[in-house]
Amino acid sequence: MKYPLLLAALLAALSTLNVAAEEVGCVTTAWKLIGANHKVCVQAFDDPKVQGVSCHISQAKTGGVAGAFGLAEDPSQFSIACRQVGPIVIKGKLPDQETAFSENTSVLFKETRVTRLFDRKRNTLVYIAVSRKLIDGAPANSLSTVPIMPWRE
Repeated sequence: MKYPLLLAALLAALSTLNVAAEEVGCVTTAWKLIGANHKVCVQAFDDPKVQGVSCHISQAKTGGVAGAFGLAEDPSQFSIACRQVGPIVIKGKLPDQETAFSENTSVLFKETRVTRLFDRKRNTLVYIAVSRKLIDGAPANSLSTVPIMPWRE
Protein backbone atom coordinates (compact mmCIF):
# COMPACT_ATOMS: atom_id res chain seq x y z
CA MET A 1 0.00 0.00 0.00
CA LYS A 2 2.78 2.46 0.81
CA TYR A 3 4.73 1.73 -2.40
CA PRO A 4 2.14 3.38 -4.73
CA LEU A 5 2.16 6.47 -2.47
CA LEU A 6 5.96 6.55 -2.50
CA LEU A 7 6.01 6.19 -6.29
CA ALA A 8 3.43 8.98 -6.69
CA ALA A 9 5.47 11.29 -4.42
CA LEU A 10 8.66 10.53 -6.35
CA LEU A 11 6.99 11.23 -9.70
CA ALA A 12 5.54 14.50 -8.37
CA ALA A 13 8.97 15.59 -7.14
CA LEU A 14 10.64 14.74 -10.43
CA SER A 15 8.00 16.60 -12.45
CA THR A 16 8.93 19.89 -10.75
CA LEU A 17 12.60 19.49 -11.68
CA ASN A 18 12.24 19.26 -15.46
CA VAL A 19 13.40 22.81 -16.16
CA ALA A 20 16.94 22.87 -17.48
CA ALA A 21 19.08 25.96 -17.17
CA GLU A 22 21.52 27.06 -19.83
CA GLU A 23 24.92 28.22 -18.66
CA VAL A 24 25.62 31.75 -19.89
CA GLY A 25 29.14 32.02 -18.48
CA CYS A 26 31.35 32.15 -15.40
CA VAL A 27 33.68 34.70 -13.85
CA THR A 28 36.63 33.61 -11.68
CA THR A 29 36.57 35.14 -8.19
CA ALA A 30 39.59 33.36 -6.68
CA TRP A 31 42.39 31.49 -8.39
CA LYS A 32 43.25 28.06 -6.95
CA LEU A 33 46.65 26.45 -7.40
CA ILE A 34 45.15 22.95 -7.31
CA GLY A 35 41.70 22.19 -8.68
CA ALA A 36 39.06 24.46 -10.13
CA ASN A 37 38.94 28.18 -9.36
CA HIS A 38 36.20 29.69 -7.20
CA LYS A 39 33.76 31.43 -9.52
CA VAL A 40 30.36 32.98 -10.02
CA CYS A 41 28.34 31.38 -12.81
CA VAL A 42 25.28 32.76 -14.58
CA GLN A 43 22.53 30.47 -15.86
CA ALA A 44 19.36 31.30 -17.77
CA PHE A 45 16.04 29.49 -17.67
CA ASP A 46 12.62 30.13 -19.12
CA ASP A 47 9.61 29.82 -16.84
CA PRO A 48 8.01 26.51 -17.88
CA LYS A 49 4.45 27.73 -17.27
CA VAL A 50 4.76 31.37 -18.34
CA GLN A 51 5.87 31.86 -21.94
CA GLY A 52 7.62 35.20 -22.39
CA VAL A 53 9.44 35.26 -19.01
CA SER A 54 13.11 34.37 -18.62
CA CYS A 55 15.27 34.45 -15.51
CA HIS A 56 19.01 34.72 -15.00
CA ILE A 57 20.48 33.42 -11.76
CA SER A 58 24.07 33.91 -10.66
CA GLN A 59 25.54 31.53 -8.10
CA ALA A 60 28.85 31.22 -6.30
CA LYS A 61 30.60 27.93 -7.15
CA THR A 62 33.23 26.46 -4.88
CA GLY A 63 36.50 25.49 -6.52
CA GLY A 64 39.49 23.56 -5.26
CA VAL A 65 39.87 19.81 -5.58
CA ALA A 66 36.42 19.08 -4.12
CA GLY A 67 34.83 21.61 -6.49
CA ALA A 68 36.62 20.10 -9.48
CA PHE A 69 35.06 16.71 -8.71
CA GLY A 70 31.63 18.16 -7.90
CA LEU A 71 31.89 17.23 -4.23
CA ALA A 72 32.03 20.73 -2.72
CA GLU A 73 28.99 22.38 -1.18
CA ASP A 74 28.39 25.68 -2.94
CA PRO A 75 27.73 28.66 -0.66
CA SER A 76 24.24 30.13 -0.43
CA GLN A 77 25.21 33.20 -2.44
CA PHE A 78 23.13 34.01 -5.49
CA SER A 79 21.13 36.66 -7.27
CA ILE A 80 18.16 36.45 -9.61
CA ALA A 81 16.74 38.74 -12.30
CA CYS A 82 13.60 37.84 -14.23
CA ARG A 83 12.27 39.84 -17.19
CA GLN A 84 9.54 39.81 -19.78
CA VAL A 85 11.20 38.84 -23.07
CA GLY A 86 8.09 38.46 -25.23
CA PRO A 87 4.32 38.31 -25.03
CA ILE A 88 3.32 36.70 -21.73
CA VAL A 89 1.21 33.58 -22.24
CA ILE A 90 0.23 31.64 -19.14
CA LYS A 91 -0.04 27.90 -19.85
CA GLY A 92 -3.03 26.57 -17.91
CA LYS A 93 -4.18 27.79 -14.51
CA LEU A 94 -1.38 29.48 -12.59
CA PRO A 95 -1.29 28.59 -8.87
CA ASP A 96 -0.52 31.25 -6.27
CA GLN A 97 2.83 29.52 -5.51
CA GLU A 98 4.87 26.99 -7.50
CA THR A 99 8.47 25.88 -8.03
CA ALA A 100 9.73 27.32 -11.33
CA PHE A 101 13.32 26.01 -11.15
CA SER A 102 15.45 23.86 -8.86
CA GLU A 103 19.13 22.91 -8.92
CA ASN A 104 21.25 20.86 -6.52
CA THR A 105 24.16 22.81 -5.03
CA SER A 106 25.83 19.93 -3.21
CA VAL A 107 26.07 16.19 -3.50
CA LEU A 108 23.76 15.69 -0.52
CA PHE A 109 20.52 17.48 0.22
CA LYS A 110 21.15 21.14 -0.67
CA GLU A 111 19.47 22.98 -3.51
CA THR A 112 18.76 26.41 -4.87
CA ARG A 113 15.05 26.69 -5.59
CA VAL A 114 13.21 29.43 -7.48
CA THR A 115 9.58 29.76 -6.48
CA ARG A 116 7.08 31.75 -8.52
CA LEU A 117 4.41 33.61 -6.56
CA PHE A 118 1.45 35.17 -8.35
CA ASP A 119 0.47 38.55 -6.89
CA ARG A 120 -3.02 38.66 -8.41
CA LYS A 121 -3.90 42.04 -6.92
CA ARG A 122 -0.97 43.71 -8.72
CA ASN A 123 -0.99 41.33 -11.72
CA THR A 124 2.69 40.61 -11.07
CA LEU A 125 4.81 37.47 -11.05
CA VAL A 126 7.25 37.35 -8.13
CA TYR A 127 10.28 35.07 -8.32
CA ILE A 128 12.20 34.29 -5.13
CA ALA A 129 15.40 32.24 -5.06
CA VAL A 130 16.24 30.51 -1.78
CA SER A 131 18.75 27.97 -0.56
CA ARG A 132 17.22 24.82 0.87
CA LYS A 133 18.80 22.12 2.99
CA LEU A 134 17.15 18.92 4.12
CA ILE A 135 17.43 19.78 7.81
CA ASP A 136 17.73 23.56 7.92
CA GLY A 137 17.51 26.13 5.18
CA ALA A 138 19.57 29.26 4.81
CA PRO A 139 18.00 32.72 5.06
CA ALA A 140 19.85 33.87 1.95
CA ASN A 141 17.39 34.84 -0.78
CA SER A 142 17.01 37.02 -3.82
CA LEU A 143 13.85 38.47 -5.37
CA SER A 144 12.73 39.62 -8.82
CA THR A 145 9.32 40.73 -10.11
CA VAL A 146 7.74 40.74 -13.56
CA PRO A 147 4.56 42.80 -14.03
CA ILE A 148 2.23 41.18 -16.58
CA MET A 149 1.90 43.83 -19.27
CA PRO A 150 1.07 43.95 -22.97
CA TRP A 151 4.07 43.29 -25.23
CA ARG A 152 4.81 45.80 -27.95
CA GLU A 153 7.01 44.66 -30.80
